[in-house]
Amino acid sequence: MGKFIFKRILWMIPVILGVTVLIFTIMHFTPGNPAATILGAGATEEEILTLEKEMGLDEPFLIQLIHYCKDVFLRLDFGESYITHLPIMEELLPRIPRTVVIAAFSILLALFIGIPLGVASATHQNSVWDQISMLISLVAVSMPGFWFGLVLVICFAVKLGWLPSSGIGGFQYYILPCIANCAGGLAQVARQTRSSMLEVIRSDYITTARAKGLSQFEVTYKHALPNALIPVVTCIGNVFARQLGGTVVIERVFAIPGVGTYIIDAVNARNYPVVQGSVILLSVAFAFVMLLVDLIYAFIDPRIKAQYQGKRKG
Repeated sequence: MGKFIFKRILWMIPVILGVTVLIFTIMHFTPGNPAATILGAGATEEEILTLEKEMGLDEPFLIQLIHYCKDVFLRLDFGESYITHLPIMEELLPRIPRTVVIAAFSILLALFIGIPLGVASATHQNSVWDQISMLISLVAVSMPGFWFGLVLVICFAVKLGWLPSSGIGGFQYYILPCIANCAGGLAQVARQTRSSMLEVIRSDYITTARAKGLSQFEVTYKHALPNALIPVVTCIGNVFARQLGGTVVIERVFAIPGVGTYIIDAVNARNYPVVQGSVILLSVAFAFVMLLVDLIYAFIDPRIKAQYQGKRKG
């Protein structure tokens, strides 16, 4: 198992490096001049050229890319913001917990609601409950998160006044954003769970378990569900990517000063180092979550254990 973990950690290095090169390349060739944006419309050509030289923007692309990768991977330095002139990591640190809270609670809601919903649909296949739950899943996976968030604000904040519509504060400020962000992931988990359960409950060992007189609860949750969860665990990585990416829009809708809002403000201001640093940070978070998913997958799937134990014995 140690070899399996080490192999997955090594795979994270080229992934993060590739993201770094890709986002730097996109930002470099994006139309617009950061120096001109910083100085404003009244700046002269000489002033713009002087600022470009100070910022290192006059150097060739490959030289800028090498310098940036050295700073990120050797010094953990993402640079400074063009607007505030503060280190990017210093500005990101207070924002990260807010984004993590939204993403974490969104995926927990998706799992704790989506898995039972998928199990109930599979065990009552073609029933009214199955059709209603799959219709809800189809609607949830199809509607945009920002639109659903606005609907929640109108219903529960404006009309009923139960929850705050925006900003940060106590736990109640995160309820609507998490619900809006988890809708698509919940539907994806429910549909994957249903598909996996339908395949498993037709297996011979499930028929044997029922023939032994086990209750429906034992057959479903002790024998069928653990085996059906193997594909669902793989799906969790995609769901987390959806939740993490969704926070960029959801934070804007609910005016939450997290990493997503930070990225959008930086894009509008052509604050390229902020965009690059934030995207790299999100890619690192996603890589670690995928590592955790792989470890859970290896833990519940005995075939992976047997594969690496067999190599070790050989």
